[in-house]
Amino acid sequence: MTTGTGARRLGRGLMLASHPAPAAVVTALAAGLAAALGSPAGVVTLVAVAVGTGQLSVGWSNDWIDAARDLAVHRADKPVVQGLVSAGTLRTAALTALAVCVVTSLAAGLVAGAAHLVAVAGAWAYNARLKSTAWSWLPYALSFGLLAVFVVLAAPGPGAPAAWAVLAAALLGVGAHVANTLPDLEDDAATGVRGLPHRLGRRASGVLAPALLTAAVAVVVVGPAGPPTPAAWAGGALAVLLAAGAGVVAVTRPRSRAPFALSLCVAVVCVVLLALAAPDIAVSPGA
Repeated sequence: MTTGTGARRLGRGLMLASHPAPAAVVTALAAGLAAALGSPAGVVTLVAVAVGTGQLSVGWSNDWIDAARDLAVHRADKPVVQGLVSAGTLRTAALTALAVCVVTSLAAGLVAGAAHLVAVAGAWAYNARLKSTAWSWLPYALSFGLLAVFVVLAAPGPGAPAAWAVLAAALLGVGAHVANTLPDLEDDAATGVRGLPHRLGRRASGVLAPALLTAAVAVVVVGPAGPPTPAAWAGGALAVLLAAGAGVVAVTRPRSRAPFALSLCVAVVCVVLLALAAPDIAVSPGA
């Protein structure tokens, strides 16, 4: 193998192991929400780099920690199984990304940065242990909720995140967790992973995922002050249809990853609605 070929294989392995689609979506949504809240370009950039490197560290740590399990069940979609990258390389990459995440998170503000680092720590805890327990949903609720807190606290002004916005983000996170787990229930169970979706079973989880996503949509639509706008109703209706589609696919096509993709689409719609309601996301102290 030539040096160039090896470098390309390594680059492809690192890219695939980063879980690029959710990492890119979460990073873009955080940066977009920061911009909608009136953050200057420098802060938006810090938010994007902090969230992006945090997501990279989570994705790489996931494939590093799961390397032996993935090899045991012959997960052909995993770059470690394909021989593109080693578990040791992923460990180094994950720790390097985490170091950058720490610096850039705290540069956006000590309190804001601390909130984001707790969110990233929750995701690492999921990878390391909690994914195999009935508490597998908790890191998703914590991390997505705190991501909203980070973006709001990093924005200019003394505002704190509205409770409804944090709740909506947490519901989106748990819904995405359940949807993301569905295609791998059998492979996970074969290697001892028994998170909440595994314990509930495919049918119940296939109902729970769209229910959680729909609940998040409802909170985003009715949470802001005043009656929902036509745009909020329209966006909410679209998001509910997407969530329902995720449920239908989860039941009819058990191995499909479309439910997770649809849950990301729901998140995109919800963040657009949050951006439209930006003045109501941050509340003044004492309000």
